[in-house]
Amino acid sequence: MLPRFGGPTLADRVAPYLVDVSEGARLYTERRFTDPLPILGRLLSPALRRLSASLTAVLGGSAIVQRNLDRAGVDIDVQRFRLEQLLWCLAGLGLGVVGAGIGSVNRMLPVALVIALPILCGIGGLVLRDTALSRQATARADRMTAELPTVLEFLSLSLSAGEGILDALRRMGNIGSGELSREFRSVVTAVHTGVPLATALTDVARRADIPALNRCVEQLVAALERGSPLAEVLRAQAQDARDDAKRALLEVAGKKEVAMLIPLVFLILPLSILFAIFPGIFVLQSGF
Repeated sequence: MLPRFGGPTLADRVAPYLVDVSEGARLYTERRFTDPLPILGRLLSPALRRLSASLTAVLGGSAIVQRNLDRAGVDIDVQRFRLEQLLWCLAGLGLGVVGAGIGSVNRMLPVALVIALPILCGIGGLVLRDTALSRQATARADRMTAELPTVLEFLSLSLSAGEGILDALRRMGNIGSGELSREFRSVVTAVHTGVPLATALTDVARRADIPALNRCVEQLVAALERGSPLAEVLRAQAQDARDDAKRALLEVAGKKEVAMLIPLVFLILPLSILFAIFPGIFVLQSGF
């Protein structure tokens, strides 16, 4: 994780442009966890890979991890994630050992806690990495849900102006800067490599795993197969997405109703009572 000082080499600059024709360039551009520390990484890579494989066998849940990786838009596999999770565990274990050492020297912690602290910190590192991935996936799904109505309306306008669906997706990918725009750029790239448009859209919906986007893609694929007007389909899906966003906002407001009463009960109401009572108290104290 240390920064690499110095400018990029000629191989670093040329290799990304040769990945389609050169296997060596493809292997060169694939960053491994041994890149920042070549010597130490090469020495520890076999042991780390065995530990990550054992961690995968113990924890399981590879399908759930892969689903979260797809939803988060992270371009790594389950094995690489388990390796990162193992490194987080080792970092937590190291922090626990340091904390246990300080506590034992100063006699601030009991013996049982000194023994259990490294183990708890290591488990905390495992859970924290998984929690971070889940939060990243949820945040990206929320951003894509918020972007969906605007993107669908833009696509419907492009189709109404006479463009084809692929040209509209390309224009959306070039102009937009959100998560859906990146996904549509990947759709256009996949279509140019020979993948059918319906298959590419279905793959995007499967990776994102958002109900609104799944419905939109299903309707769009059905319209492509049956020859229905795509602009009307996208416009209706955009309106449905906005209605879903309104309902979700109302549901969140209903769940947060009690939390919204906390500043009213504990801040505004006591201040109002204080402002109402304080002048009378001051007058009584001044009169006597």
